[in-house]
Amino acid sequence: MPLLLVGDEQESMIDRYLERGEMYVMQDMSETPVAVAVVTDEGDGVLELKNIAVDPRFQGKGYGREMIEYLCRNYRGRFRVLTAGTGDSMKTMSFYRNCGFTWSHTVEDFFVKNYDYPIIEEGRALKDMVYFKRNL
Repeated sequence: MPLLLVGDEQESMIDRYLERGEMYVMQDMSETPVAVAVVTDEGDGVLELKNIAVDPRFQGKGYGREMIEYLCRNYRGRFRVLTAGTGDSMKTMSFYRNCGFTWSHTVEDFFVKNYDYPIIEEGRALKDMVYFKRNL
């Protein structure tokens, strides 16, 4: 749970998707969790990346991108698209674009309506959920 909370700060939100998703954990040689991802089947050939997180000690080393590439290889041929929703912050939106995702749609006020407290990224409270997609 601590690593999942790096990607989604509110445990009750994680509880909404964890049981119906598939969780992947990337470990280093000493079996220390480095990254985690949770993917859900949304039907009609669509997967959603509900959570992806890299332990802060290992961030910036390509592990997040490596996890995305693994997921795409793993689901290719069985699903047609991988979607991912993220806060409207430049850092995370750039991450998805750099991993081959394109903008799909925006859900206005998602963070305001669904979280018990403000989620702060890049010095400001997140408001909208921005969805990206990548063909598999």
